[in-house]
Amino acid sequence: MTAAPAANVDPAELEKFQALAARWWDPHSEFRPLHEINPLRLDWIDRIASLAGKRAVDVGCGGGILAEAMAQRGAQVRGIDLAERSLQVAELHAIESGAAVEYERIAAEDLAAREPAAWDVVTCMELLEHVPDPESIVRACANLARPGGWVFFSTINRNPKAFMLAIVGAEYLLRLLPRGTHEYGKFIRPSELAAAARRSGLDVIAMSGMTYNPITRQYRLDARDVDVNYLAAFRRPA
Repeated sequence: MTAAPAANVDPAELEKFQALAARWWDPHSEFRPLHEINPLRLDWIDRIASLAGKRAVDVGCGGGILAEAMAQRGAQVRGIDLAERSLQVAELHAIESGAAVEYERIAAEDLAAREPAAWDVVTCMELLEHVPDPESIVRACANLARPGGWVFFSTINRNPKAFMLAIVGAEYLLRLLPRGTHEYGKFIRPSELAAAARRSGLDVIAMSGMTYNPITRQYRLDARDVDVNYLAAFRRPA
């Protein structure tokens, strides 16, 4: 595919997050699930890639929840996004918190063209299911990673269980997310993500599901259950 890199964005999706930008750091807002899962995904990434001293870029960083957390683990972090209001919120929060994170409004494809093979760790959380061409993002993330570098994704599986839990359950019954946050047809099976990563020259290293217990209201990682939300770790061969 040879579309212009910056075109890989859904204007409706972008506006959706722009409208919510002011609430990124409110742990009781629509972004509450991200605040609650962030320690889990941070620990998983850090355990695999050892963030301290690494150069890391967070693709689709939003308000900077993961970017700041990685910086607190000792990584040199840049967060990139196309939602200007979200980046403004991220920058203001970094000033308040003292987090050493650099932010930039740029598409992943454009950054990969400008700074190829420049990053030890590339993260892309909850973005693939919101863009028109997810494989373009996968390819850009692979190109951003240096030889031997790590690439991490999180997204949602596509199956009836995921539809019931991630859309019907999370958006309509439990109201963990605003209605319309996700479109079932944009969900990505682990096999599809792994295939796209391999086509981009990445090796599949690990996957782990992320489950939610509505009774205890707690999230946990489960490597045996990738039916709904899941994390995936890949590595660019040295």
